[in-house]
Amino acid sequence: MENVNADAINNLKAECRGEVLLRGDAGYDAAREIWNGMFDRKPGIIVRCVGTRDVMNAVTFARANKLLTSVKGGGHNSAGNAVCDDGLMIDLSLMRRVHVDAQKKVARIDGGALLGDVDTETQIHGLAVSGGGIISHTGVGGLTLGGGFGWISRKHGLAIDNLISAEVVTADGKLVTASADENPDLFWGIRGGGGNFGIVTSFAFKCVAIGTEVYSGLIVKKFENAKEYIQFHRDYVRTLPDEMTAWMVVRHAPPLPFLPGDVHGKMVVVVPFVWLGNEEEGKSLIQPIQEATPSHGEAMGMNPWTGWQAGFDALVEHGARNYWKSHHIKGLSDDCIDEIIAFGGAMPSPDCEVFIPHMEGAPSRVPVDETAFSYRETPFVLNIHTRWQDAADDESCMAWARDFHAATQPFAKGVYVNFLSEEGEGRVKEAYTETVWDRLVQIKQKYDPENLFRMNQNIKP
Repeated sequence: MENVNADAINNLKAECRGEVLLRGDAGYDAAREIWNGMFDRKPGIIVRCVGTRDVMNAVTFARANKLLTSVKGGGHNSAGNAVCDDGLMIDLSLMRRVHVDAQKKVARIDGGALLGDVDTETQIHGLAVSGGGIISHTGVGGLTLGGGFGWISRKHGLAIDNLISAEVVTADGKLVTASADENPDLFWGIRGGGGNFGIVTSFAFKCVAIGTEVYSGLIVKKFENAKEYIQFHRDYVRTLPDEMTAWMVVRHAPPLPFLPGDVHGKMVVVVPFVWLGNEEEGKSLIQPIQEATPSHGEAMGMNPWTGWQAGFDALVEHGARNYWKSHHIKGLSDDCIDEIIAFGGAMPSPDCEVFIPHMEGAPSRVPVDETAFSYRETPFVLNIHTRWQDAADDESCMAWARDFHAATQPFAKGVYVNFLSEEGEGRVKEAYTETVWDRLVQIKQKYDPENLFRMNQNIKP
């Protein structure tokens, strides 16, 4: 920051309606905090934007002063890219407005909004945005730009499949619209290519009518029957209609009120599900899961959508140390299941989990070249979520994740870009086919030829 003079900073402060914070200023430390506690970076300047003009001013300032630039929305990405050392952090977290046009079923959402903000406003009208994740304190921006899936995406598509348009501040500090009709190349790129091409200050999404309650719940299976259950699950869920989403989570049992006390902390296989339809029909579809192997307990019924969407928040609160390794999985073969059980049974901390969502459904029927999201047809994702509290455990926890990842590599086909940690350009390329990557590089060259936006899963111009 030595090359930025005080007058330039004072001019930036005068131009911005939001706060411009320097080290030592009140609010600086709170503003630089992100979800993943592994990162304690200290930007030279933080611009807390309250509107699009602030974003434009910050981008122009960063480019003029050749500053390393990071962008914070929800700050939830495991790679910690929302915050940089010494450079400029553009903080969108005050930009959280959500406006819903109930008649047109369209939600316009600020770039710093969280999923919980969207659910709160859309549910006034019994609506939801599909692809809206599973943790309510996740940012809409980062989730969407990488693809975005959630409990109802098998029926209604990924977040990017429901994106109508976006307002984007590009690296030259200008505001452009990206849609099917305006800058369609940029619109294609931001639907899966991450934050490489600009800063989205506003999204417009199609909404879907789901009512305010869904039939949903948790079934907690015994880990000693894990192989038998996972073998059943891999086949059964692929027969289910798009309205049913049933996932698996291998982890230590949380202290759920419906579980006996002696089960708390034991290894289990949790099967969470959501059904969009009649409760009785949902029950009949879930019954085979209940009966497949013995369970420790279960809880299911009609639940408020906003409550369900926030129901897992406490398991992934801000501040812990997190490291993710992930694959799209071609299929849960018996050999793959053996690796999942072996590594799952040797978790290095009680906060770790192995998250195995079933995909397919509506996203798999979107033409593969319609967006930059490359791997629409793989049936499962395997996300190795390593989570712990003490920095002294960093190496052992990350080694477990890396070893687990390597052991399951033979069953993989690509990776979901939102589930990457800091793994290098070669790994980022694995999120895309070669054809998609080449097209993304061309778009990057057009909209950000100097690679100003490189604090991300970077696509170099």
